[in-house]
Amino acid sequence: MGGVNLVTVSADDGEVRLDRWFKRHYPQLTQGQLQKLLRTKQIKVDGKKAEASQHLTAGQTVRVPPLPEQGSPMAQAKARRDSVVVSEEDAKFVQSLVIYKDKDVLVLNKPAGLAVQGGTGVTRHLDGMLSALRFEKDENPRLVHRLDKDTSGVLVLGRTPAATAKLAEAFRSREAKKVYWALVFGNPEIKEGKISAKLLKTTGEFGGESVRVDEKNGQKAATLYRVVDEAYKKAAWLELMPLTGRTHQLRVHCQYMGHPIVGDGKYTGDFPPADYLKHGRELHLHARALRMPLPSGKMLEVYAPLSDRMSDSFDFFGFSYKKPENPFKKFPLI
Repeated sequence: MGGVNLVTVSADDGEVRLDRWFKRHYPQLTQGQLQKLLRTKQIKVDGKKAEASQHLTAGQTVRVPPLPEQGSPMAQAKARRDSVVVSEEDAKFVQSLVIYKDKDVLVLNKPAGLAVQGGTGVTRHLDGMLSALRFEKDENPRLVHRLDKDTSGVLVLGRTPAATAKLAEAFRSREAKKVYWALVFGNPEIKEGKISAKLLKTTGEFGGESVRVDEKNGQKAATLYRVVDEAYKKAAWLELMPLTGRTHQLRVHCQYMGHPIVGDGKYTGDFPPADYLKHGRELHLHARALRMPLPSGKMLEVYAPLSDRMSDSFDFFGFSYKKPENPFKKFPLI
């Protein structure tokens, strides 16, 4: 049995039901066990009695009581997180990712291929290296949001529980504005606009998630886009600003407009792999820029340099990406 954990709800988990939140983070906890913990008031949200059907909000605190060791691999990881020993090599590696730091916030430029959190078959992930990012603090920083394993770029961490809650609220309320760069197949006919297509997330027989456009049953999703440059009708460099935060939103919206992201094995449809590129089978999606209010009241605007795989492809097409225009001045809805 582990100890009691107070877990801050991230922006990615906001608006999910409490029972589904536990299923997501403590997958081996049975429904019966969960109901017993709720009935005996061992689980609380912001210090108050909780119900399985209540919806969580980013920044709330969930009291997670001691759980059976064998029933919760993620709970074990969280309970032991502060005592995890990070190798000197991994410590130097993760510290080299920091592109902004103040008393409340860390911003990393996450490389493609590094998972944010652990899971089945994932033994090396950012969550397991957080103790190397304490610096002058006595506690580990906390994840505020997530990026897919194969997406590179800006990732925000809160350095205190209070800062994490404020940052998570900025993401939930969409005060945080993000701009992504993507390399897509073909040249969009309309050079800038808004993609509005409802998305439905489904879980496969073996647990994998998939998303598709479903205007009847899906959740509202909207993305602003603009074409920055094009290459011989072969490919285009897009800037994308998500106005909502659905799973795989940018990847599915690009597919929906007929120009899927290069290297996206799940959503490229009938497009053949871009084997003329050195990294043509790897996802070309990069969280380039972030603009958001800080807990201090100041406004943060930070940029993540392009990943090696994408810079190699951009060089191949002759895109001038090293001194780009400010993307936040190009989208009218901010």
